[in-house]
Amino acid sequence: MRIGIISDTHSYWDEQYLKYLEPCDEIWHAGDICSVELAERLAAFRPLRAVCGNCDGGDLRRMFPEILRWKCEEVDVLMKHIGGYPGRYDASIRNRIYASPPKLFISGHSHILKVQYDKTLGLLHINPGAAGMQGWQKERTLVRLTIEGSEFKDCEVVTLGTLRAK
Repeated sequence: MRIGIISDTHSYWDEQYLKYLEPCDEIWHAGDICSVELAERLAAFRPLRAVCGNCDGGDLRRMFPEILRWKCEEVDVLMKHIGGYPGRYDASIRNRIYASPPKLFISGHSHILKVQYDKTLGLLHINPGAAGMQGWQKERTLVRLTIEGSEFKDCEVVTLGTLRAK
């Protein structure tokens, strides 16, 4: 299964989302969607799994949980907007990760693109960076990943462009 992983769109729609997410079977959004219309547009394009972020309002909080855990092929996936990084997981999710480590942990929030393997827990952590126009990051990014059985393949960072000067 080919997955498009995106986060921190902050209500910003970019036609490039469709271009780069077109080859994907599903879209996973790691929070701070900030717009029901944007969520609906992504969901109309491809099946959407998402979590709410700290900037998401009531309607999005009713649509999406704060934490989502599921199986994709043979991979146990855990997604939460504020999650931290290997060795520095956020207190809000740390105990859950250590008690039952997923094979893939996805988070957003920091706007920092990071794909990192946690050797201690044997899990892959992905933060796709920020795809929107809000924040301090220099480049807008998303990640594409293929999951075949229990294996990760073809992990690819897509740069959508630079953040506009304010």
